[in-house]
Amino acid sequence: MSGTLGAVMCGGAGVFLLGCALSEGVQMRRLRRHGHHTHGVVVDNVRVSSEDGPEWVPVIEFLDHRGHRVEFKPRMRGSGMGLATGLTVPVIYPPHNPQRARVRMWRHTTGPVVVMACAAAAFLAVGVFIAVH
Repeated sequence: MSGTLGAVMCGGAGVFLLGCALSEGVQMRRLRRHGHHTHGVVVDNVRVSSEDGPEWVPVIEFLDHRGHRVEFKPRMRGSGMGLATGLTVPVIYPPHNPQRARVRMWRHTTGPVVVMACAAAAFLAVGVFIAVH
């Protein structure tokens, strides 16, 4: 009974992560096709607390297509995602909502999709392993 529960839970987590990866992939494709491209500057790195302890998150500032100043923090965080203060970075954002901007670098756009898809595959593989044993 506990093996079945483990298989179902791993399978559920895998399906959930796969759905998140697909959703993120669709959003990124839409941004690449219809988003506005510009450049921003890392104006600060702020300390935020997370489950793993404090992290430093870059704050990026850019001007949108209407000339308004916009600041945002990248959604993708963690090791290797930091950006130095003063660095100019490519930015892409939806025309109707500049606050949902993304850093237009592989590790910030495609990286999250790849990480979630790999995690989904791992959970699904563990779920299948538990189910057959």
